[in-house]
Amino acid sequence: MSEVSKSQTPLRASFRIRLNGEPVVIETIGQAYRFITSLNTVEWMEFKALHADAKAALKAAAEDAMLSVKATNTLRELFVRAKLL
Repeated sequence: MSEVSKSQTPLRASFRIRLNGEPVVIETIGQAYRFITSLNTVEWMEFKALHADAKAALKAAAEDAMLSVKATNTLRELFVRAKLL
């Protein structure tokens, strides 16, 4: 994984979701990036464009914290469409 996965930049919202019955809390750019890249690509295939947008937004926000609002909104859109929220 890249440096993005190590980013401690906070998202503008915390996401609390359940995955396979286990609670997952996502609060930073790095946590979000690890979460969306650790799942199998097939699992995100239905949301390919949103997944790509979220990855790009998280990468940009890891470099520039001013973009964390956009990354948070993009991630929220992906999670809502995937019915994780």
